[in-house]
Parts: sequence; C-alpha cells; structure tokens
Amino acid sequence: MTYTCVDDYRRAAKRYLPKTIFDFVDGGSEREITLKANSGDFEHIFFNPRTLTDVGEVDLTTELLGKQQSMPLVISPTGLAGIVNIGGDIAVAGAAEQANIAYGLSTTASHSIEEVAAGAGGNKWFQLYFFRDRELTAGFVERAKANDYQALVMTVDLVRGGKREKDMRNGFTVPPRITPQNFLDMISHPRWLLRMAPNLKDITMGNVKGLDGAGEGVVALSAFMNQQIDPTISWDDLAWLRGIWDKPLLVKGVLNAEDARLMVDMGVDGIVISNHGGRQLDGAPSTISVLREIADAVAGDADIILDSGIRRGADVVKALALGATACGIGKAMLYGLAAEGQSGVTGVIEMLRREIDLAMAMSGARRIADISAATIR
Repeated sequence: MTYTCVDDYRRAAKRYLPKTIFDFVDGGSEREITLKANSGDFEHIFFNPRTLTDVGEVDLTTELLGKQQSMPLVISPTGLAGIVNIGGDIAVAGAAEQANIAYGLSTTASHSIEEVAAGAGGNKWFQLYFFRDRELTAGFVERAKANDYQALVMTVDLVRGGKREKDMRNGFTVPPRITPQNFLDMISHPRWLLRMAPNLKDITMGNVKGLDGAGEGVVALSAFMNQQIDPTISWDDLAWLRGIWDKPLLVKGVLNAEDARLMVDMGVDGIVISNHGGRQLDGAPSTISVLREIADAVAGDADIILDSGIRRGADVVKALALGATACGIGKAMLYGLAAEGQSGVTGVIEMLRREIDLAMAMSGARRIADISAATIR
C-alpha cells in the first residue's frame, strides 16, 4: 500500500484492527470534543511565508534537553502497544533509535524498562505514574536509572480515569476476549486474529508484572494499577521526585500557564503540554490553543513539548512557531505500528520528517532557529 499521509496509516490500522482495539487506540473520552479539537484547531492557524530565501538545504536538527536529535519530534509514551502489534514497545523504540529521536516508555507499557533497554538503544525516557506506595514509585525511578534512561516524565493528568465511552460500549478488555458482542468484529479481522491469537495470553504490563501485590495476568495488573494510581499527588511529590532524580525531568499533562511556571521554578527541565490525547477530561482545551500562553510563562527557561493532535509535519512547524521545542506523537505512531509494525512506525516518522522539511522550505525557514512567531499569521 502507498501511504501519502498519517491519515493513510490510520485507515490501514482501522482495516487491520478489530473495532474494539481500534477504538481503544483512536478514541477519546465522552463526546470527544477535546479529541477533535486537538487536530482541528491546527486548521485555524495559517503560515506567513517568506520568499526569496535559499532553502536548497533545510536543517531539521534540534537540541532537546541538551541532546542533539535529527528533528523536533519525540515518541510519546503509550500503554499496551503490544495489543496493536506483537513487536510492541521494543519495535517502537527501535524505530525511534533509527530516526535519532527520543522515545518515551510508559509505566503501563507492554514491555518492561529492562526489556526495552536490552532491545533498543537511543535516547529513552521513562514516563512515571505516581503510585500510592511511594516505595514502588521510587523503585521505578531506580530501575530507570539502572537502565540508563535519559529523562523522567512525571504524568499528572491521571488522577481519575477518563470516561471512555467507546471502550465501555465495546466491552473492551485486556487482553481482548471473544464474546457474543464482538464475535463478528474479531473474525472479520483475520490477519490481526491469526497473528495475535497465540500471543493474547502473553499481553501484559511489563513494568508492573512481578511487583508485590500485583497478582498474575493483565486483568489483575490492570486492577492493581487502578488501585495504585494516586489521586493525591501534589507539588510536594514533584519536589520529592526532583530530589531523587538528577537527570532531566519533565512534567506531562500540563495545560495551565501558571502551573507550568511553578514547575519550572521548582527545577523541571521540560513541560509536556498534553491532554492525554483527548482521553481524560472532555472539554479540556486543545494543546495547540494553550501553547503560546504556556510558552510565554516558561519564557525559555525549559523545553516545551506539545503532545496530542499532531497529524502533519505542518502541525509541528506551527507548534514551533508558537513556542514549542518539539512535538510528541502517540496515536499517529500506533497507527503505523498497527499497519506495518516497526517499519510502519518508521514510515510515520519519515512521513512527518518530509512534511516538516516541506513546510519549513515553503515558509522560508532553513533551520529550526528560523521558525518564529513571524512564521505564522
């Protein structure tokens, strides 16, 4: 199949995956207002192109958290990638390494900190959920240190699970099981079923498996996660984490400029503007709509990553013009993983690379540093 844009990968993923799985990957919470705004709000931002600029060579090289990478893109952490493709998180990390961009591993990933470290090199970050048991939380931090993860990403927007109505209607479970409700859906996607059926029993949360009290099997692990996620996290916890982690620290799930400034003042190195891909609070603002005010508040004192809604390279350039250092992809990456495995993730990354190059050249920017507020109208 010829892929001309990320939406082509999405269509391929929709054909390949059972509806139950596709909706889990693609969906948002409640009426999906925020989900739709994440990508839709980019359509209201227009370029202000300059001409007669030598753009024979366009340089996408970006410095992020003090490291050089090939372009202003990172792989956002996503849970249970193994439900989409058996290669899971190791395949995604491998694609990120090949592209020389940062990769974020989720606490709820299918593969563990150790498995991903052994399976792929490159610049790996670990995304941390806070557990009620702080010893378990500290244990994740120590495992990330021991396996040379280069940054820690504290996620702060999961104090409650979002009301994901598609999953509720579909009777989504992990691992997926064939029920009278989804029987036709499953058997009408034979490629996924034949490839995944022998491995469904092995789908797990690699970082949680084996923890005291976690139980066996992904159902028990999911229940353990739901019990352990701490809704009482506070600024004190951020200070505690900063005290035990001496590498770059980011906070993910930030939508408020005042919060962002306070975090930077507490020593945070990066702000990830994210609404969890529209999967948490429906009616929260799109990430692009709050980017400029957060960038103004941060005032260059920390890197800013815009996550949620990126579907085009032009979106990345628009975000950089509004003050982002880089952008993260989650859903777009999972579409590629579903469609073609690791090569599909590479395909999505390289598609966005070409589109970033095109948008920069046609707007008159030869280097990332040339992108500014004047790049857009």
